[in-house]
Amino acid sequence: MLFRVAILQYPIAWADKDSNLALAERRIRRLKGKAELALMPEMFTTGFCTDRPDLAEDSDGRTIQRLKRLSHETGIAIVSSFICREETETHLNGQSQIQTQLYNRGFFIRPDGEVTFIDKAHLYAHGGEDRFFAAGRDRTIVEYLGVKLRLIICYDLRFPLWSRLDKNDRYDILLVVANWPEIRIQYWDALIAARATENQCYIAAANPVGDDGLGLHYNGHSIAYDTHLSPLVHFRNNEAATRIASFDIDRLHHFREVLPLWQDADEFNLING
Repeated sequence: MLFRVAILQYPIAWADKDSNLALAERRIRRLKGKAELALMPEMFTTGFCTDRPDLAEDSDGRTIQRLKRLSHETGIAIVSSFICREETETHLNGQSQIQTQLYNRGFFIRPDGEVTFIDKAHLYAHGGEDRFFAAGRDRTIVEYLGVKLRLIICYDLRFPLWSRLDKNDRYDILLVVANWPEIRIQYWDALIAARATENQCYIAAANPVGDDGLGLHYNGHSIAYDTHLSPLVHFRNNEAATRIASFDIDRLHHFREVLPLWQDADEFNLING
């Protein structure tokens, strides 16, 4: 069984949601009939704007509504993240208060309208993300068209236990969405390969190109690897393009049977406070 993932590597307009939504729609519409899933960089509507709560929206706001329609029209599942706002009502001494919390919220949107949300777990303190966002806690596996997928977001890539394959509930493809700048791209290259190797999984990773509003440059290096750590697709430095990786799921399962390294993995419990 082949599962096709389109990786979209392109510049993100800083804090310009309208432009970025329109660009994503154009790029994904061109993929109709060519891929089962479209993978875009992290915070695809804004860039890595950690200090802009005004850019946040609800989990069923304009961004998700437009992408749900797009997914339905094209038959393509869509994956990325956005700045999400959650409001909860609390009661104290007979008074009600509304508390607002922001998340770097990953999403998996299916053509039938079902949406799975996966919040970024590790917040990038060096970039101020921890001052505005709350961390996610769920290590969710999404099953779609018979394929099991895990989504992690940017900085999550540095923490191997977070993406660790559970020998009792194995995923097939690790999806990574990121805003990883050129100044640290060597670590991105190494970590993508490491996560694929240690988990005996396929991996598809999307990173942007271009300059952001903070003066950081992004040169891409989006990639998809097979089980032998051979690139199924790769991008030229600073290239704006879309590439489609075809993952042979049966071949992955056979590879794990022939070389069942996952059976010898250490047992661990990941506890969140």
